[in-house]
Amino acid sequence: MLPRKELLQGYLLSALLLLPQQAVAFYLPGVAPTQYSANDSVPLHVNRLTPLQSDADAQLHSTVSYDYYHKAFHFCRPEQGPQDVGPESLGAVLFGDRIKTSPFELRMKQDETCKRLPCEPAKFDQRSAKFVNRRIWDNFAINWLVDGLPAATEYKESDDGPKFYSRGFALGGHKEDQVNQKPYLNNHFDLLIDYHHIGNEQYRVVGVLVRPSSRGGSKYLSPTLADCGNENVPLVLNEDGETEVAWTYGVYWRESPVAWAFRWNPYLRVEDPKIHWFSLVNSAVIVVFLTGTVSAILMRALKKDFARYNRLETFNLDDFSANGTSVEDGVQEDSGWKLVHGDVFRPPKNPLLLSVFLGNGTQLFFMTAITIIFALFGFLSPSNRGSLGTAMIVLYTLFGFVGGYTSARVYKTFGGEAWKQNILYTPVLVPGIVFGTFFILNFFLWIKGSAGAVPFTTMLVIVAIWFLVSLPLSFAGSWIGFKQPAFQAPVRTNQIPRQIPPSGSYLRPVPSMLLVGALPFGAIFVELYFVMNSIWFDKIYYMFGFLFLCYGIMIITCASVTIMFVYYLLCAEDYRWQWRAFTGAGASAIFVFLNALIYWLFRLRFSGWTSVILFVGYSSLLSFLFFLLTGTIGLFASWAFVHRIYGSIRID
Repeated sequence: MLPRKELLQGYLLSALLLLPQQAVAFYLPGVAPTQYSANDSVPLHVNRLTPLQSDADAQLHSTVSYDYYHKAFHFCRPEQGPQDVGPESLGAVLFGDRIKTSPFELRMKQDETCKRLPCEPAKFDQRSAKFVNRRIWDNFAINWLVDGLPAATEYKESDDGPKFYSRGFALGGHKEDQVNQKPYLNNHFDLLIDYHHIGNEQYRVVGVLVRPSSRGGSKYLSPTLADCGNENVPLVLNEDGETEVAWTYGVYWRESPVAWAFRWNPYLRVEDPKIHWFSLVNSAVIVVFLTGTVSAILMRALKKDFARYNRLETFNLDDFSANGTSVEDGVQEDSGWKLVHGDVFRPPKNPLLLSVFLGNGTQLFFMTAITIIFALFGFLSPSNRGSLGTAMIVLYTLFGFVGGYTSARVYKTFGGEAWKQNILYTPVLVPGIVFGTFFILNFFLWIKGSAGAVPFTTMLVIVAIWFLVSLPLSFAGSWIGFKQPAFQAPVRTNQIPRQIPPSGSYLRPVPSMLLVGALPFGAIFVELYFVMNSIWFDKIYYMFGFLFLCYGIMIITCASVTIMFVYYLLCAEDYRWQWRAFTGAGASAIFVFLNALIYWLFRLRFSGWTSVILFVGYSSLLSFLFFLLTGTIGLFASWAFVHRIYGSIRID
């Protein structure tokens, strides 16, 4: 029978291997289901228009979204005007969701083949026609919600493969004629709504598909009737004159065996699971090889070092004279990392800035870990729009206490005296950089009239959360941190710093940063591709099992490679390891930013400077935060390693 320890390890390994499947198949809906009787009104709400890739063009052409009721689109409005639907979460507002009421009338199990909207025909002037045609060229998609479920377009990866849903449907398309391509506007929408019968003549909505079409010649015949036109004659907006457009729709109800709890499954497809598994196995092999190599090299080298250094402590100076060996020859044996024992714990330059970075990096570390764990167990359901963004903001705010405590304790260990500046800069410097960058980028969205522009009131809410919650928690953590004793070094620090000899080329700052930073990035770059697809192509990301494992692999890789780098740095008698460890591990952010530029080159093709500024700005901001995260992991791992090795030898 296996010992308890081995059984526990087996259970943990099995649980980790099953995490990706669990993350794909399980979620907490987060909202109570709504039952409808026959002929009950089913709400259809509208959201913003977003740029998406199309079957003909896989590249994204814009990062700017527009409100559904933007005056240039001339969509039909409700009689009382569009109203906001409920209070949206903070994360939903930050990510650009603008849910509003619509004039569409849906009745449970009541089919409609051709129905008009309660508006007069829209008249597109030249300016509106040019604006809408440009959005059609950029592959913009309309987003609706029926009973909280996104209206989608159906697609298959193969003819005999399963069906999946992609949120949104095309605003228009391109028509080829003998001269050039002309964009056409979709003015008729067929809604295919799946419902599930739960008994007692009660029904639930479990699927929404939209098949848009462009129909020239459509017109309104009466206040309730319409002629839906000819599907073979597309509606083309005239950029040199006025175009009249009649909006029509059809509704078709289909009974489905899918239960309400599983209605999100078609949206939560794992893209290319074989690639994910290959990436995960590849990263795991790299981290096992790297960790094994680091452990073997360090244990072998340190074992010899410990034996030699501790043996030298037992020698008497008379032993060298008796053997005809000079004292200098014997002392010469004391070289390498032990030679800098009197300087290795010397405070680094700019200890205030480093401690502030470490405090905020610790905040990011715990915020990221807890967010991924919550998402992994289904607490951040996609049916709760913006829950992921809200969780990140709330957790980062609450972990302000941890950031303040870490920054203060580290700064006190470094012997810093400007404690007031440390308490103030920790919750202000990095959040100020993030908020300032976000405010500037939001200004560009506001100029473009984008729906993604965060309202001024929401900005005030963020500032209020920052000042009323994050700052007090950080101040409390800093106060407790300064009350705690500093971390004691296992060896004394000399009063006069020793001279640092010239180092090899691979230990110089730039080459070492590139070498150390490459491996942590290599552990996550495939999963990073899918995360970026989710961000820029407005797709639902729900592969948190893979993300959790990649995050753990990145932590181990980052710690291992930084420890090895610091060991070789100390062997070269360079004791300035604190900043070198932080910047070396943080250099992964350089590869993250370069990866974003490569992603831009192959996956994006922007048609305006605003999209370029937004993409580069947000990529730079994410890279900066990744720099703080990985730098913090690398430095604390190196710190523990340095304390360990210098606490294991005897120093006079």
